[in-house]
Amino acid sequence: MNDKTLCKYLLGAFGLAWPIQALAAWFFRQGQAQVYQLLLMLSMYAPFAAVLLARIPLRGMGWKPQLKGNVRWLFAAWFVPAVLGLLGAALYFGLFPSRLDLTGAYLTAQLGEAGMAQLEAAGLSVKSYVLVQAAAALGYAPWLNMLAALGEEVGWRGALYPRLKERFGTVKGRLVGGLIWGVWHWPIMVLAGYEYGLHYWGAPLLGMLLFCIFTIAAGTLLDLVYEKTSCLWFPSLAHGAINAFAGLPLLVLNPAYADRLTVGPLMIGVLGGLPMILLSAWVLWRRHGDTYSPR
Repeated sequence: MNDKTLCKYLLGAFGLAWPIQALAAWFFRQGQAQVYQLLLMLSMYAPFAAVLLARIPLRGMGWKPQLKGNVRWLFAAWFVPAVLGLLGAALYFGLFPSRLDLTGAYLTAQLGEAGMAQLEAAGLSVKSYVLVQAAAALGYAPWLNMLAALGEEVGWRGALYPRLKERFGTVKGRLVGGLIWGVWHWPIMVLAGYEYGLHYWGAPLLGMLLFCIFTIAAGTLLDLVYEKTSCLWFPSLAHGAINAFAGLPLLVLNPAYADRLTVGPLMIGVLGGLPMILLSAWVLWRRHGDTYSPR
């Protein structure tokens, strides 16, 4: 991919996704959460569509699952995001124990009376619901989310990151790639409060900055998985695992602190994301000075 093709790809990735994000934000403000979620999922395929529009070859990106020699990376992609998320949440609640709430107050506040009535009708208590969600996040949810995450992974890790690493080197390429990935989310963050909400201290600039730090860290680890396996399905699974665990710590958060997610307990916060940031920094440090060799 030359620079002209790279520009076409970026124009497509942003030009397709940002209008969809703006439309999703409008439905969000109308209280139509299901349409909002569907449009966000659709926007995840904008990078894939941009690859097609820019005529970047799909062949060679690694479409055939390769389990031989990659089993450890399969389990790493599946479970390491949850481990990092759990460590970050434990750090956050360890430093701020008053923000831990095991009564399900956050869930109650989110669902309201009607939602709680439906939960009870299904025979689920708050504690059992939390356990079910945790089991899903560690079990089948990463595999389901992988299908949506593939739309981004084809564009970011499959097309963009190799070109950036070839031009700037591995470390700088990953840093630039993560920054681009973060900026790609900015409209939905500003218009709909994606990830951090709308009423936190420093909004929206602080959230936009912190999310770019998160995408640099996450992108580094996803790209490492892609490099090691040469198969798009592995980073897609890891991406799906991140999304599956993403909101789980909120179920034990005191709702009085729901507008302070820039700190934690989610991986997008400073403390909640610290284990992922440190691991990605170590990965980048180990590759300092390396030149990128295309597969």
